[in-house]
Amino acid sequence: MSTTIIDTDFNFPNQKSVYKGKVREVYTLENDLLVIVATDRLSAFDVVMPKGIPYKGQILNQIATKMMADTADIVPNWLTATPDPNVAVGAACEPFKIEMVIRGYMSGHAAREYKAGKRVLCGVVMPEGMKENDKFPEPIITPATKAEHGDHDEDISKEAILEKGIVSSDDYAVLEKYTKALFARGTEIAAKRGLILVDTKYEFGKTRDGKIVLIDEIHTPDSSRYFYADGYQERQDRGEAQKQLSKEFVRQWLIQNNFQGLEGQTVPEMSDAYIESVSERYIELYENITGESFVKADISDIQNRIENNVLAYLKEV
Repeated sequence: MSTTIIDTDFNFPNQKSVYKGKVREVYTLENDLLVIVATDRLSAFDVVMPKGIPYKGQILNQIATKMMADTADIVPNWLTATPDPNVAVGAACEPFKIEMVIRGYMSGHAAREYKAGKRVLCGVVMPEGMKENDKFPEPIITPATKAEHGDHDEDISKEAILEKGIVSSDDYAVLEKYTKALFARGTEIAAKRGLILVDTKYEFGKTRDGKIVLIDEIHTPDSSRYFYADGYQERQDRGEAQKQLSKEFVRQWLIQNNFQGLEGQTVPEMSDAYIESVSERYIELYENITGESFVKADISDIQNRIENNVLAYLKEV
């Protein structure tokens, strides 16, 4: 038996359709019900790696579930139940075709753009004289268009979003308000864990009755970047790299092995030892982000476990 779940082919009662994203597989049932399975697939530079990471789906699903519960008082979300460690169930929504990326620090993509000489990102001016991982005077929102069929997400400005009619001005005002509120709450939660929430992305959808809700994952290591707060300023002053909790360590490994998702590049071979190390890092991320010990689910037969748990839940709905 495989100890990872890479692909699913479930046929739940009243199932209407299936959508397979980079990491999650979305089963749409009648009555506007979604069953979302977090797989163990690993995506970097918008490319899905050929091998899965043990427990990764469970980790992402459980962090997202906890963070949605911890922010439900300030922003409504789509989630109603988690019948399995890898599964979330909730209300079907019409997703907005943008990701609301918010950055408190000049890191990752923003830093790469800054090093290339750019001082405007998604229509937002970045101050002169910044070093990589410096804190912005105020968090900046740098949206991206949602990629379809595996294409790269692309930076886009608020002005272009409104001009192209991707989101209405009234709806965008809500998305902006929710994004800032979520980032502020995420920053507070991270600080209690001795962490700094550096940047993250949020996705939103609209329910059938017109309510805007938070969807997808939130404050996970796949959607967010964290630094350890202890020693942050000292490392900045010395010009050293920050100690971080995020998927960036995978991106850096890929870059060192000549892969950034560009045309003609080949994904480097991931050894079993490297995959095990990535799994261990994800468990470390979970425990640091949540402040709880990670409890490994039974992975002797993941497919049957998920199917049985979801079917049992649906019988009770």
